Amino acid sequence: MFDRLLKAFTKTTPAQPSATEGTSVQSQVSEWAGIQGLAYSSRGEGKGFVLEGKVAGKPWRMERGRPSRDFIRGEELRARAELGVREDVAVLIMNRHLKEELEKRAFAIYTDSLQTTVDPNLPEEMRWLAMYEEVGWDSLSTPFWKHYAILSDQKDDAIAWITPQMCEMLMNWPLPDPQRPMIMMLLRGKAYLRMLHVADNQAMVEHASALFVCACEAAIGGLSTDLSL
Repeated sequence: MFDRLLKAFTKTTPAQPSATEGTSVQSQVSEWAGIQGLAYSSRGEGKGFVLEGKVAGKPWRMERGRPSRDFIRGEELRARAELGVREDVAVLIMNRHLKEELEKRAFAIYTDSLQTTVDPNLPEEMRWLAMYEEVGWDSLSTPFWKHYAILSDQKDDAIAWITPQMCEMLMNWPLPDPQRPMIMMLLRGKAYLRMLHVADNQAMVEHASALFVCACEAAIGGLSTDLSL
């Protein structure tokens, strides 16, 4: 009986990752960041990290941490860059599954006769769905439009920003999953990326950062206010 009690109190839960595993993953990110010339800082064991770099002289930042949107159920990978492009430009790219999910939530709110006020905690992406039209054009493939939606108040701005290289990267994630929430935005002169972080997958971090830098370069090249570019 003593042996059975000892085993019961000393057994471990295999589903929980060990501290050594978490440290190993962050070490891989740190090493890769150094090779890429990016600044890396850890938020502490198991609490995420921050990457910082520059694109065309403009600073950008990517971080992994707790989600700031309730449609991301798990850790969030988010990025932001102040690009100095035209502030009137508003273009959003989101995977179609996320768009449909947000539309269903919005519809439920508007049709709920018992709900008299709008929840202030709702993500602002739901408001953007009402503000901006979905746009499309023939040069992008049918599979792309099946997986993604592009919203903007000016179709020409979307065409000027979204390059074939960006579309190729959006269609070729290391671990493709059409239901993984992902949104990339160009708003108020800034670029943003927000998505579900895939735990313990260095390739996803590398791909997300490359995609974000590509999007920043495309925005600066096609929508900059600097006439010397």
